[in-house]
Amino acid sequence: MSSPTTPSTPAATPVVLVGVDFGLPHFDVELSELGLLADTAGMRPVARITCKRRAPDAALFVGSGKADEIRELARIHGAQEVLFDQALSPAQQRNLERHLQMPVNDRTLLILEIFAQRARSHEGKLQVELARLQYVSTRLVRRWSHLERQTGGAGVRGGPGEKQIELDRRMISEAIKRTRERLDKVRRQRATQRRQRERRETFNISIVGYTNAGKSTLFNALVKARTYAANQLFATLDTTTRQLYLGQDAEGRARSVSLSDTVGFIRDLPHGLIDAFQATLQEAVDADLLLHVVDASNPEFPEQIAEVQRVLGEIGADAIPQILVFNKFDAVAPAQRPVQLEDSYEIDGVQVRRLFVSAQAGTGLAVLRERLAAEAAAAMTPGAAAELQGAEP
Repeated sequence: MSSPTTPSTPAATPVVLVGVDFGLPHFDVELSELGLLADTAGMRPVARITCKRRAPDAALFVGSGKADEIRELARIHGAQEVLFDQALSPAQQRNLERHLQMPVNDRTLLILEIFAQRARSHEGKLQVELARLQYVSTRLVRRWSHLERQTGGAGVRGGPGEKQIELDRRMISEAIKRTRERLDKVRRQRATQRRQRERRETFNISIVGYTNAGKSTLFNALVKARTYAANQLFATLDTTTRQLYLGQDAEGRARSVSLSDTVGFIRDLPHGLIDAFQATLQEAVDADLLLHVVDASNPEFPEQIAEVQRVLGEIGADAIPQILVFNKFDAVAPAQRPVQLEDSYEIDGVQVRRLFVSAQAGTGLAVLRERLAAEAAAAMTPGAAAELQGAEP
């Protein structure tokens, strides 16, 4: 099936979005998330096309018939590039470009491009560079197809252009090694900062959640910071940490915690990015409490919660206590709003405390602050934290 899409940015590159349904749950038949990714990357979706297959075609991923249909759709709408919602192998990508006679990219590269545009800190740029180098290293044949015109010298075994391709592969391998070494240095510096916080016995809270759930808006509302926040995917890539003042304790001493805003998660996040962003996500691993922010107005929030839980499991942060913060409460239809702003929600068979807030309007933030103060105070009392975490409000 296919349908035209209304152009949004005339100067942006017109692209055709392609999705293949392999019978897996929660297939995005409207390709809405891929469209948001394309918009974020500065592209303009002009048409969308989906199809069903039992398995990917080894050569063209979608098969020759559907590839012909994509080529005709691109011609009709004046598209200059084709984007796939799934990851393509290097051979499939190369074959599709030859068949469609235009650039073909997949979801993985699209996310990498967005990350490259958004990274601001030295650490973030290094992480993106490492992920991009790892991605390109598997696609040297496609990137360097012009080398096929070269021929090997006398007595040289192997195909045409092999010498140059091997040279390029070695150069990329050396670049990956250098980037990893620089990242390791940054990680050691971050580890030193964490140890300093631990010596001060700071209670550490990390904000996690699906991209565009409003994490940075909540962070800014809580600590009065000016972290960049926008209604777009991956608005924030670099971890930001601030002190959050939570009033005074019973003895009149000021209570504060360390609050970190981390990169957002997304479905099918490339494994290379998870590895490359290990240092950034380490803030979540080392946290005493996770604020799992959810877009309450998104009908697909259960799938997004499951995806965040999956990534937390991959980085070893799934056992850390968390509070679910259902954000964008003001965007929920009045008939669907809950009676209580604090209850519990089941995740993997465990009841987790849930709060409804609107970071933009300020709704529920006072209750959230009180809950964070209680969690921080309970952490100082052995056994009290676990009791508080699982208790019914």
